[in-house]
Amino acid sequence: MNKHVILFLTILLSLLSCNNKKNTNTDGVTITDSDTLNISSESVSDQSSLYLIVGTYTAGESEGIYVYQFDTISGAAVYKNMIKIANPSYLTISKDEKFVYAVSEMGDASASASAFSFDKADGTLSLLNTQLTGGADPCYIESDATGKHVVTANYSGGSMTVFDVKNDGSLTTASQLISFIGKGIDSERQKQPHIHCVRFTPDGRFLFVDDLGTDKIYKFDVNNDASGNYLKGGTPSSFKVTDGSGPRHLEFHPNGKFAYLITELSGAVIVFDYNSEKGILTEKQSVQADTLNAKGSADIHISPDGHFLYASNRLKGDGIAIFSINQADGKLTKVGYQETGVHPRNFVITPNGKYLLAASRDNDIIQVFQIDRNTGLLTDTFKNIELDMPVCLKFASLR
Repeated sequence: MNKHVILFLTILLSLLSCNNKKNTNTDGVTITDSDTLNISSESVSDQSSLYLIVGTYTAGESEGIYVYQFDTISGAAVYKNMIKIANPSYLTISKDEKFVYAVSEMGDASASASAFSFDKADGTLSLLNTQLTGGADPCYIESDATGKHVVTANYSGGSMTVFDVKNDGSLTTASQLISFIGKGIDSERQKQPHIHCVRFTPDGRFLFVDDLGTDKIYKFDVNNDASGNYLKGGTPSSFKVTDGSGPRHLEFHPNGKFAYLITELSGAVIVFDYNSEKGILTEKQSVQADTLNAKGSADIHISPDGHFLYASNRLKGDGIAIFSINQADGKLTKVGYQETGVHPRNFVITPNGKYLLAASRDNDIIQVFQIDRNTGLLTDTFKNIELDMPVCLKFASLR
């Protein structure tokens, strides 16, 4: 056998060996190459990384909350660890990032909220305690800026639950359970109140509550005096939007002057002027994110620079509608539409504004899109994170 043939065989064997080699993650668990988990094999730098914390539905293969290290420069991700909990469909992180709070979206009396400590040394979550919400199907959870209160939106319960937070980050039993009444014009989807989102205003003085069932955004005054109820009905008590629209999620512009509501049933994004002194929302524009009448619009977020708004749609033409924001008046102009995997229930934008990650629930992937900072348009990087039924994405700093 001549030396050229020997050299060729040596190279071939080397390549086959590299392609079949195994890698070991930081937990010492042996796994096959990165293609097995559909995670980018690019290097992940601590200097440019964040923790990506993912909530899932656990009816299939997922078992709870998953933690990844995500590189905000390369778009690569590395799995870190997981903690078991039933149906953590929505998460929130305390302002100091020491604690993570999650709902367990259950349709019965077992519906609950759980508190976890978050160890940034290795990204591990440790369960502190679990408390019942007293309302079925909690689907949203929010922590206030003081770190002393956590509020859940209970979809089927038509209510919201307030928990006080102890010094160790754990939750007390519910300190308030506020129920709502009424219905809307959609005989199938609006037979009763369906609380879908609770959002503190940027200054923390008010809490707005989106009711998909009655087409209202309720307003509550925040009372930080420990001697009284934390939340009290505001003035006005609510803001009405178009009948049958189905308010879902609310987002504030970084400048604090505008607010944006995605409506699930009508598929519209409603633009409001926001008077922070009085806590008043004044509607000024409505534009369509869903043009197919799918009745499945879901999530809404704004780029960190405040120039673009993104709104996800499900059930038909699954994808993300892209709008530019007029910096003078906050009004929207549609500039594009990005198709995604099936059922993009939730998405998140990196703080540096470079990537948008979409949780495509029914494709069992988290898609990584790169954002064009000039146009707002998205490009699929195909650096998918493969995970069964991902439904909530949150970022936390690495240190």
